[in-house]
Amino acid sequence: MTTYGITGATGQLGSLAAELLLQKVAPADVVLLSRSPEKIAAAGATTRAADFDSPEGLVEAFTGIDELLLVSTDVVGSRLEGQRAAVEAATKAGVRRVLYTSVPDPSEDNPALVTPDHLGTEQALRDSGLRWTFLRNNLYADMQSDVVAQAAASGTYVTNTGEAGAAYVTRADCAAAAVGALLSTDVDDTALDVTGPSSVTAADIAALAAERRGEPVQVVQVDDAAYVAGLEQAGLPTFVAELLASFGTAIREGRLAEVTSAVEDLTGRPATPLATALA
Repeated sequence: MTTYGITGATGQLGSLAAELLLQKVAPADVVLLSRSPEKIAAAGATTRAADFDSPEGLVEAFTGIDELLLVSTDVVGSRLEGQRAAVEAATKAGVRRVLYTSVPDPSEDNPALVTPDHLGTEQALRDSGLRWTFLRNNLYADMQSDVVAQAAASGTYVTNTGEAGAAYVTRADCAAAAVGALLSTDVDDTALDVTGPSSVTAADIAALAAERRGEPVQVVQVDDAAYVAGLEQAGLPTFVAELLASFGTAIREGRLAEVTSAVEDLTGRPATPLATALA
């Protein structure tokens, strides 16, 4: 018998993964972990408190789990210490394998501001002696909904992505792929780029917006500083503006363009196109 665990089980990705996992294995074999376990609604599954900022309780939280899906937390720039603590706790608790939700190309020269957290966590897992699987999820297609809506409303799509594209993937596909990998015996010590079915450029996004608007939408390419300034003028905090701009830089450099079959390989169905996700 194998026991499966999912951290962040009340979050957007973790809750989707938990729901799918409970459809595939007996609830008695599932441990769902969260900083707020009282918010988990999963009949038959074990629920436990797990706060990466309070590592003293993590070993107990992870005890008895064989396969652990470690969902990266959402505190960009200050999550690495807690995620390293979670890896250490998993090792002490006797977890066999940790699957970690990362990003494509987590290299030192990747300009995306999320990269250092993921690079450090991946390295901690490599050094831990545990089996590991890295689920390097592309940018979420779901997050392009507001982008397309705003471009359709204004008739202009302002971006710093240049001519390159991103293989946007839905959060639901990422959750399904994570569960597929969790149940697989073939992806130990493997890094998987989890992507949508095509690389989507600024021109493609403008075309989607034009369909809604009923007339062409113009693409306006700007440099990173101008993009940050525009987002700040729109009311976003500087860090959020810089974070979004850094994704644009990564796209422009071609770091998010690769398309893989990981979703289909792990779930048995094709990845969802961006247009379908936004319909």
